[in-house]
Amino acid sequence: MGALGQRMKSHMELKGLSPRTIQVYLQQMSRFVQHVGHGPARMDSEEIRSYLHHLLTERQASQATMSQAYSALRLFYEQILGKAWEERTIPRSKQRRKLPVVLSPSEIESLFAATRRLKYRALFMAIYSGGLRVNEATHLQLADIDSQRMLIRVRQGKGHKDRYTLLSKRALATLREYWRHARPETWLFPGLRVTGPLRTATVQRTFKGTVKAAGINKAATPHTLRHSFATHLLEAGVSLHHIQRLLGHRQLSTTAVYLHLTNGDLSRITNPMDQWPALDSSTS
Repeated sequence: MGALGQRMKSHMELKGLSPRTIQVYLQQMSRFVQHVGHGPARMDSEEIRSYLHHLLTERQASQATMSQAYSALRLFYEQILGKAWEERTIPRSKQRRKLPVVLSPSEIESLFAATRRLKYRALFMAIYSGGLRVNEATHLQLADIDSQRMLIRVRQGKGHKDRYTLLSKRALATLREYWRHARPETWLFPGLRVTGPLRTATVQRTFKGTVKAAGINKAATPHTLRHSFATHLLEAGVSLHHIQRLLGHRQLSTTAVYLHLTNGDLSRITNPMDQWPALDSSTS
């Protein structure tokens, strides 16, 4: 990528994109350059269209990867090279909507019980207690735990916005036990290098092993705890508006997906088949 890659990086920093987004976009551009076999200054719309089709059909890339590649290529093409992006010839792949996995309260209890290391039990409980994204949880600092108001402060969450979310009494008790044991200084959950936070990949790897140890057969990830938090709140009668604020969603429509996951109202509906008159076995 060379000088153009550095220019793209500084441009994204000026736009205020998160470090993670910048890293992902640069990775996507590097993969494109490796695929076409020449520098990005020579890229054209037909190469972009062909590459995206290659990702979709041959690499069978996930929807997230397709979206990242599309956004990175478009940003570079339009804002670095100054060329016009033609949506008619380079369409964005249609979003495939999938409902997220949700764990029941008993499954979450079994997950906590199966978490051997106190550090990760405290982390998982904090994620569920506040409906946190993994990156938000790993970047918590000691001052973000407000035990007086029973709130967790999320600094610069997605969209570069601060917010407050819930802190449960059980999570606080576990966090205090963890603090007495580990005595973290700045970062609540430091990585191997104490000066930095725990890596997201480490959390995901540990969570995967814990799910297996707990005997949970669902395809759960740390983000599943966030989905479960929102779904359980909705089932308890908390309004979508309040859940939206706790999760830090910009649009209420994003939060509304949990309406498809809750069984609070569905459990009160009687199946029409169960309303039919009982069949007389003597007539059968």
